[in-house]
Amino acid sequence: MKLLSSFCKSMAGVAAVMFGAIPVNAASALTSVTIAPDTVSVFRNPLTGWVMYLGRTWDSDFWETRGYDSMLTSTGDTVRVSDYASCAYIRTSWASFEPEEGKYAWNDPDSRLMRLIRSVWDRGMRIAFRVVIDGRDQGQNTPQYVFDAGAEGYYDPKNPGQNYSPYPDDPVFQEKYEKFFHAMAEEFDDPEKVEFIDAYSLGKWGESHSMIYKDNANKEPVFDWVTSLATSCFKRVPMLVHYHRMLGDPTDDGWGAVPENAEKLIGKAVDLGFSLRHDAFGMTGYYEDWEKEQARKWNFRRPIIMEGGWITGAHHRYWRDPSGEYREGHAADVRLGEYKASREARVNMMDLRINDETRSWFEEAFPLVKSFVAHGGYRLYPDSLSLPSEFKAGEPVTITHRWNNIGWGYCPTNIPQWNQCYKVGFALLDTATLEPVKVWADNDTRLDLWLKGEPVSYTSRFNIEGVAPGNYVWGVALVDVRNDCRVGLRIAAKDNVTPLGWVALSSVSVK
Repeated sequence: MKLLSSFCKSMAGVAAVMFGAIPVNAASALTSVTIAPDTVSVFRNPLTGWVMYLGRTWDSDFWETRGYDSMLTSTGDTVRVSDYASCAYIRTSWASFEPEEGKYAWNDPDSRLMRLIRSVWDRGMRIAFRVVIDGRDQGQNTPQYVFDAGAEGYYDPKNPGQNYSPYPDDPVFQEKYEKFFHAMAEEFDDPEKVEFIDAYSLGKWGESHSMIYKDNANKEPVFDWVTSLATSCFKRVPMLVHYHRMLGDPTDDGWGAVPENAEKLIGKAVDLGFSLRHDAFGMTGYYEDWEKEQARKWNFRRPIIMEGGWITGAHHRYWRDPSGEYREGHAADVRLGEYKASREARVNMMDLRINDETRSWFEEAFPLVKSFVAHGGYRLYPDSLSLPSEFKAGEPVTITHRWNNIGWGYCPTNIPQWNQCYKVGFALLDTATLEPVKVWADNDTRLDLWLKGEPVSYTSRFNIEGVAPGNYVWGVALVDVRNDCRVGLRIAAKDNVTPLGWVALSSVSVK
């Protein structure tokens, strides 16, 4: 195995400094390469694909006990759910993560919660979080020590004397929550392990609506406090905020009219680096024209993560949805409604959730599962490249290449947590191992600008030095410049993909 050179710089930027106006490639022999797209494989690239949910009380054996490793499909196959998901998502309580002050679940590898999370990591998947504070409908979600320290709160108005929760504008609550949030970020602000975090998870079910404050005038100050706290803690892992109309609002009598500052709050969160999610896809009485307009406003500026709203196997009467498109006893109707709404909003990630939602996606709507793999989120590949078949060491080299996104979403390299870290990279691969000997990254490539139906072409020019004469194979990949230009995103290429994720292109001789 040959060692990869640590040289990883901007092609265009470095070459321009070294050579000024760069001439056309001096090599006379060029090889044209065409690449066919892979529309089937699940690549588990970040912020795209299916999100598999975990039950808050589950243990690490749920894969077998709940049938996730033997899921029957509507096409007659038996599959593993994890083979179709990019990440797993857990929505659990603050008390589960910190049952006693300073006693964090992640410091106890034998805790049930960490066994569950580790079982996800063991499958090569990332985890995503929502930490719920409000206890209405669920039981007390905030650790008791917070109230023992003097935080004021309220009982569930619909269940007097039960499910105590803290006021989000209480100073003691905020002090304890800040300490917990910083500690959680120290452990989980790792994009190799964590997909995203729902960073404004106050309110009923952590959905940032139906808020109860000490003083309703504190709606925006609390919003500013939470979003600023999250921004100060999570620098590398994407953060999400809901884009529904009742964001942070104390109204608890239905969806209702749009509060005057709803759009303003969403914009403030986006300006701080938040991406977007909505938890009522397929519920046409909640996901209405205002929400659709917000999705259109932020499309290709921030990724959208969806969650379906109807619970088809429980108490929800989904067949009464205002759309009139869902039949009682036909969960597949709801799955199709969620899919259509997701396509319209150009979401990057869809949810499988748990129980009947997961079962019906696979047993009744499996073609839609595979369709989202093929058409949803982002799916990137170069359809044509032109590369020199030989050159002299030290000569300028020119490569032309054209890229496509066959997904309806976008690759969000523009979010602050990524900061354009993914770039097109070219490498000389060892002819025997197809491992990279030397890599160059083109800093002028902007993956967030690659949209469906709009191919983007580049001419990359760079100088190759420090490479021994000999025969190599050209390789292309989407590399992570934060990580020594190793492969960061899998290209959707059908053939010639190496185990490390490089696409082998053509032979090249270095003189």
